[in-house]
Amino acid sequence: MQVQVYRNLHRNCWSVRYNGHVINHTDSVDLKNAKLVVQPAGRARVLRENRKNVHAYIQGTVTLLSNDRYNNIPKQKIAYNPYKYDSFVLVDTEKPIAYANNIRLTDNGEVYMY
Repeated sequence: MQVQVYRNLHRNCWSVRYNGHVINHTDSVDLKNAKLVVQPAGRARVLRENRKNVHAYIQGTVTLLSNDRYNNIPKQKIAYNPYKYDSFVLVDTEKPIAYANNIRLTDNGEVYMY
């Protein structure tokens, strides 16, 4: 099942959307075959109004990876800031990223590719 996941700033969690409807709120989630999407019109609105809105998300298939296994895998941190970038980027290099085989969205709001 392909879902879209975005950070819910009001609830301080991740919102999981399926077919345009939020079906779950969660502290963390793993996705495989993840596409990182930024909608340009939504980003333009953020820049124009200086107010955030839901225009960026990660789309993929929910999967489950144990914490023990996840902790032993090399990973790279991913971020998105509409005021600095027009796409998601790898934090250490600021290189744009649009796809990842596996992604973990963590309980502290961080995103890692593994």
